Amino acid sequence: MARNDFGDRGDSEFVDKLVHINRVAKVVKGGRRFGFAALVVVGDQKGRVGFGHGKAREVPEAIRKATETAKKGMIRIPLREGRTLHHDITGRHGAGKVLLRAAPPGTGIIAGGPMRAVFECIGVQDVVTKSQGSSNPYNMVRATFEALKNQVSPRTVAAKRGKKVAEIIGRRGRGKAAEKEAADAVEAAETADA
Repeated sequence: MARNDFGDRGDSEFVDKLVHINRVAKVVKGGRRFGFAALVVVGDQKGRVGFGHGKAREVPEAIRKATETAKKGMIRIPLREGRTLHHDITGRHGAGKVLLRAAPPGTGIIAGGPMRAVFECIGVQDVVTKSQGSSNPYNMVRATFEALKNQVSPRTVAAKRGKKVAEIIGRRGRGKAAEKEAADAVEAAETADA
């Protein structure tokens, strides 16, 4: 249920996805009065994303309110190579628990409905996710956002530790080899001194 019809309002930079609509009924003297609640995810497909919840008597009004709320609460997510996450993370909200994993190029977005909407709006192309708790769309989206807020880039970690980005990232598979080289170098130095 995607809505990408913002061209006429001048907000074409944002993509919004309608994740869920809930219809509720209030029983009154003359019968039932229906109301609608909408959950919408909005993003610019370049790392910024937000979600919103809106309630109204009519569906379009509920969606409009949710979209406005989503735009107000947008957060920026650091992406690796502009296509995937930097590291694996888990997030939870209420009974909703999600696991998000970085993936190699060509994997695509492997995610369930509410989480898929979030990643499409962020602009992620490769990610593997698993919902391990509640399948309630509200809790799944909130758990996904909790996980994404804990996502940190190597640049941020390097700045906090006062190191270079290369020292933080390192080379894959270099850990054990580098340790062995360092141990060999120390051993060679000790034998040379003796």
